[in-house]
Amino acid sequence: MNNNFPVNDRGAAVSMIGAMLVLGFTDNFIVFIAEVVSLWQFQIIRAIIALPLIACIAYFWKIKIWPKKNWAVAFRSFLLTIAMIFYFWSLAFIPMAQALAGLFTSPIFILLISGLILGQTINTIQIVAVFIGFIGIILVVDTQISDLTFLSFLPVLGGLFYAMAAIATRQLCEGETTLSLLTNIMIMQSLVGICALCAIAWINPEITNDATGFIARGWVWNIGSVMPWITLQAIGAILGIGLIFRAYQIGQASQVAVFEYSALIFGPFFAWVLVGQEVNLNQLFGILFITIAGSLIALRSFKKID
Repeated sequence: MNNNFPVNDRGAAVSMIGAMLVLGFTDNFIVFIAEVVSLWQFQIIRAIIALPLIACIAYFWKIKIWPKKNWAVAFRSFLLTIAMIFYFWSLAFIPMAQALAGLFTSPIFILLISGLILGQTINTIQIVAVFIGFIGIILVVDTQISDLTFLSFLPVLGGLFYAMAAIATRQLCEGETTLSLLTNIMIMQSLVGICALCAIAWINPEITNDATGFIARGWVWNIGSVMPWITLQAIGAILGIGLIFRAYQIGQASQVAVFEYSALIFGPFFAWVLVGQEVNLNQLFGILFITIAGSLIALRSFKKID
């Protein structure tokens, strides 16, 4: 937390809940975007829309967007780009509740990486939290072992890379501004998107005109029908991340982190309203378990720091 801002836990909670409300709403439109353009084209166009807006914000608020450590921010951006590829890819095929629950396994992976690789101490409560989170994953996936596919674990892979990006942010990117990190993730996603589109043009795979082409589809020119949703995604990303930054500026990190899990309420709710996705009882319990696990890990981890 930035000590230059007065502590306002209530305001921080409102900011974080607002961020999750925005992101939980806008991410649902990936389902519609996936039917027309590829994930790669979506990321490129979103960056084209977002980067000028970020530049304007940086200019008027006098915020630096050039990173202090280029290699560290680039590495962090690459990890987060991979995480978002898995997350957005999963949104095209599986319900929002499963995708978000998989992504929010990241605190479990952060704890495991911190303990097994970085050599940090893990206490009993955190170990219990890992087991609770693992049970939550099984409940959210909610399918027979014989029916499991690679797509079933896409959001969990997203959670793994999201965790690595979070550790990189904490270990390597101290002092970087949010706009700098946001600018670089948009640039990295664009570069990866360009490389992917070049590979697709070279391979020229056969695809169908539905969501299954979200990964393998090349550049599409007739995109007027989805431009409003891509624009909404770009604006939502800036607003949502800005609110997250504000929340951590004015609130205690251990309490703010818990309110991130409100995304597991807003995302499935908007998925039900907008596209008719439903959540069964097993998945509700799974979401609850993952929320409990992540909250326990967050509270215990930040308590050490505080």
